[in-house]
Amino acid sequence: MSDVAKDDVDDGDAGLEEGLEKKKFSGKKMIMIIVPVLLLLIGGGAAYMFMGGDDASETALDEHGNPVVAEEGHEGESQLLFYDVEPMLVNLTSAGGKSAYLKLSVTLEVDNQSSIEELKLNLPRIIDNFQVYLRELRLEDINGSAGMFRLKEELLSRVNETIYPTRVNDVLFKEMLING
Repeated sequence: MSDVAKDDVDDGDAGLEEGLEKKKFSGKKMIMIIVPVLLLLIGGGAAYMFMGGDDASETALDEHGNPVVAEEGHEGESQLLFYDVEPMLVNLTSAGGKSAYLKLSVTLEVDNQSSIEELKLNLPRIIDNFQVYLRELRLEDINGSAGMFRLKEELLSRVNETIYPTRVNDVLFKEMLING
């Protein structure tokens, strides 16, 4: 082969190699890389917002734009207070004729002292609402963490209905014993 023919072949091989290099990052491969990355970023952002991310609207800012830290002891500020409800012992509904008992001690979480006073005034009504509900429960209703969560939510709903417009933030279990 002559030198001219060899140069043409070498130029052809070089052009082929350049074409292969360009082909390595074709449009399809770019899309296959970029789309999953974008989906992960969008999904992560959505999860962050859905799970309660940083709400700037709830943070108080001073005149310089810095977050204000609440100091204790100022009037009008809410602080968490707890009120212990006396332990309750109730007979649960049972199908097999065997008696089952539930002993329950709860603490109610409120924001201010006036809520504590409202709880004290309505305590007989609160205990009555709790006992009426608890006596209708079956052992299956309070088994597991889902059962305890439903019980907590139901007690919270009942106490808030009783003392409306005052509000209890949470019902905290101190003791829960089941004899069945």
